[in-house]
Amino acid sequence: MAEALVNWFTTVFADMLPGEFLVFLISMLPILELRGGLIAAALLGIPLAEAVCICFIGNLIPIPFILLLIRPVFRWLKKTSLFRPLVERLERKAMGKSDTIRRYEFWGLLIFVGIPLPGTGVWTGALIASMLNISIKRAMPPLVLGMGMATVIMCFVSYFLPWLLGNF
Repeated sequence: MAEALVNWFTTVFADMLPGEFLVFLISMLPILELRGGLIAAALLGIPLAEAVCICFIGNLIPIPFILLLIRPVFRWLKKTSLFRPLVERLERKAMGKSDTIRRYEFWGLLIFVGIPLPGTGVWTGALIASMLNISIKRAMPPLVLGMGMATVIMCFVSYFLPWLLGNF
């Protein structure tokens, strides 16, 4: 699903926005995040070092806002009949993935964010950390290190693997 979204973004917006800005925006979005940003950067031919910097910064920006503001925003949205079901579904989904994080906190967050699987990533990791009342001071290091881990894995998938397959 993420690759389909990345392809859609790069096809629709490639002519309207500079590639680097598009990659930055994709990296900030939930679901796509840094993983989608690196795939888009590879598709757009952005050099690896530049892509890593753009994607990492783009994915880093939402973290403090999620950690500090998501619970008050969710409380406010739950007061409306329109958004209550969506917020409750997001909370259930996040808390359904929280057992390991609750038990191992630092390592749980790091691995949850660092292994790029569907439904994981820094957005969900930060949401879970916020829902578990993990302070920003304790949540930021594993979230950032997890992003670093995901960056290495996705650089391999997005840049090295296509290069390797292209040379055989």
